[in-house]
Amino acid sequence: MCESCSNPFALDRREFLAAAGVLGAAGLVRRAAAQAAGGLALPLAPREKSPAKVMVCFLYPPADVVNAGQNEDSWAKYHWFTWPGNQFEPEQQERKFTDKIRQIADRLGVQVEFQPQGIWQEAKVREFIERAKASRPDAALVVNFWNTFSKWSHQIATEAAPTAIVYHSLGSNHQLPPDYLRNAEGLFYIHSIENWDEIERGLRAVRARKMLAQSRMLRVSGRVKEPELSTEERLGVDVIEVPAAEFNDEFDAIKPDDALIRQAMQFKQQAVRVMDVVDEYIIDAMRAHKAVGRIIERYGADAITIECLQLKHRKPCISFATNNGALTPCGCENDFNATLTLMLGRWLFDRGGFQHNPEFDTSENRYFGAHCTCTWKLQGPDGPSKEYFVRPFFHQLPKTAALDVQWTPGDPIVLAKYLSGQDTLHCWTGKVVESPKSPPTGGCATRVLADIDKVDDVCSIYSGPHPILYCATRGEARCMKAFARMYRLKLEGNV
Repeated sequence: MCESCSNPFALDRREFLAAAGVLGAAGLVRRAAAQAAGGLALPLAPREKSPAKVMVCFLYPPADVVNAGQNEDSWAKYHWFTWPGNQFEPEQQERKFTDKIRQIADRLGVQVEFQPQGIWQEAKVREFIERAKASRPDAALVVNFWNTFSKWSHQIATEAAPTAIVYHSLGSNHQLPPDYLRNAEGLFYIHSIENWDEIERGLRAVRARKMLAQSRMLRVSGRVKEPELSTEERLGVDVIEVPAAEFNDEFDAIKPDDALIRQAMQFKQQAVRVMDVVDEYIIDAMRAHKAVGRIIERYGADAITIECLQLKHRKPCISFATNNGALTPCGCENDFNATLTLMLGRWLFDRGGFQHNPEFDTSENRYFGAHCTCTWKLQGPDGPSKEYFVRPFFHQLPKTAALDVQWTPGDPIVLAKYLSGQDTLHCWTGKVVESPKSPPTGGCATRVLADIDKVDDVCSIYSGPHPILYCATRGEARCMKAFARMYRLKLEGNV
């Protein structure tokens, strides 16, 4: 959190609305106040989840068809094997790709259905498209092993499913890849050599969109007196906004019994150091964590954001850090876009991110992020833990507990922000310089200094308050590129 975020008079109206999460409402379709629909029957069951479904086909002609002059391309009368040529062995390549795609899909929890034979006839292209339309997959994956079939790969990609991945093996195209594939909206084009990682990025994008469209975000704010329901239009996330009093009442009802106190002391013992935070506020952090868990369960939510700045001893900083590391996205300050970005990263990267406020070292052209809810599990629940200090929230008494997480110098980072209603996804890559001490720096409990790749003026990347910082590589950042391409978002950044 920064000083300007808590002082609306320091911002113009647009910046203030963005900081409050209100601009995110531009991407919302408001349905109804819950009381108008007769109220909500609590507790709500979580939304049902089904896996993403992808239909896969391969494009190439059998060798005997080409030798007989029966292939359906302009080279048929010459019995000509256009690129990749007659040494490519497409049937063996299909078996290899099938095994690899199935392994990736099984690991991601994506259902894949394979066309049983390679396609080389226009009638079979149409047949596959019609069967896909009837099956209603979430995406098509077209693997093209034949230069003159590019038009068919585009036809399948644009007609068979809402979006598509087109894999065009290197050496199966002659000269420049077709612009209608390379620069197409609504599909992810891969032109490479057995690039399993890139195929996985496309499948991760499909999975992310499917899971987001089956997710529910809970917003806890002082703006509403009764629950209100809406849907984020582009991603399909259901949103329930509930009064802040619900969270406050839940917290107040939780008494510090022996089990909760033991939990607090165990958490304290895991810290490298506790700085000026008394046990009372570490216990309150565990009360807040329990309250967050209860209200998430009550509304069957997959993610939560709370208007938290003025909660005093009820602040959920430790809870949000814990939950983000365990892949339950939690956004500070009722920031709608930041929470959506955390939800997106949860499925693209399988890890939690660090919502923060940005600052800029203009002399050294470096990026600085600081906030109070950084998870220590930056590589996901099964990854290594970062060291952390427990220290007070930086801005307001009482001295409630927050985390000063120590990022590792040299670690790769991805800086991201999804802007609802603007159909824009920001994505920048870089690397950690250090976690500067405070003092000499200020800001908030966790601080990260980073170099951003390929940026002459670091201030040019700024896209408003509360972007999300992930510990992720440039390769992993291309998951966001795939997502933007496949779901028609404007991608801003250096990926």
